[in-house]
Amino acid sequence: FFQKTLNAVKTWFTLFGWSKGQNPISIPYSLRCDVCIVQLTVAQEKNFKRKLDKDKGFYEMLLRLNGQPLPGIAASQSLPPDPVERMFQLHWQHSELLSFLKSQGAFLSHVMPEFLLAPEDYKIWTEVNTGIRVRSMRSSGKLSGKPIFILEDSTFETMSKRAWTDVLLQIYKVFVLPRVSSRIVPDPSSLESLQNMPGIKSEPLCSNIYSRYERTILIWLNKNYEKYRKIVWKDSQRGGIPVMRWIVNFDQDLLDGLVLAAQIAAYCPYLIPTHFIKMYTDPRTHEQFLHNCLIVVKALHAVNLEIDIKV
Repeated sequence: FFQKTLNAVKTWFTLFGWSKGQNPISIPYSLRCDVCIVQLTVAQEKNFKRKLDKDKGFYEMLLRLNGQPLPGIAASQSLPPDPVERMFQLHWQHSELLSFLKSQGAFLSHVMPEFLLAPEDYKIWTEVNTGIRVRSMRSSGKLSGKPIFILEDSTFETMSKRAWTDVLLQIYKVFVLPRVSSRIVPDPSSLESLQNMPGIKSEPLCSNIYSRYERTILIWLNKNYEKYRKIVWKDSQRGGIPVMRWIVNFDQDLLDGLVLAAQIAAYCPYLIPTHFIKMYTDPRTHEQFLHNCLIVVKALHAVNLEIDIKV
């Protein structure tokens, strides 16, 4: 599941994260590449800057999606040649990034700034902070400060990959999802059939799981599915018209492909006789679920919306 999530995040940011076209990324390696480049030039230069392609750096991407730069951090900043000073500056930089994203509504309390460092900088961070704690214990007789997590190399890479993935997911949530309009235009033809269905509120504080923009998408899914299930599968030979359902999440309720097919059919009705009519409307086996999802994927290919989806 996490690998599929990572692949989806990587694909979206590669295609749409930067203003000057596609920029292939790998998580977390390319997001830390500026630090790695700096480390290669430490012995050669006393003062140096991160050597990044113009408009291809992480903070350039953040500027494009947010509309304004991260407060206090320049896109092309000088880093100290001393490894310890450099580590402290990067740790501060990552702390500022996390604080800024959390102030915009991101859920990142589980991500520590040291997990966004490169492995070499993380080792310096653990050595420095372990030394500080030992000196503190010797002077006061007790440990002070936050606990330090000292991870093995492979464990750190796993943690770093997860941390950067979560950062990108939350960047998407706070800067991209808000572009979804919260203005819902009632459709008189579908209001009657929706009267007996529980509603989904779009108010900001009515859910601690989904943002108001995610709930707006859920409302859109419910309206389109309820209206088009009777149109798409009125002549179905594989179960008849599917039953009414209440769509409240983006995983379990979309597994059988019917909800997604209804959304596509709402805008591309010509796909109904060629694709969607062949779907199982009451799938019960894994094979039937797969059959339906393959049809949805083929429909996306037919209208050139597949992005990186493969059959």
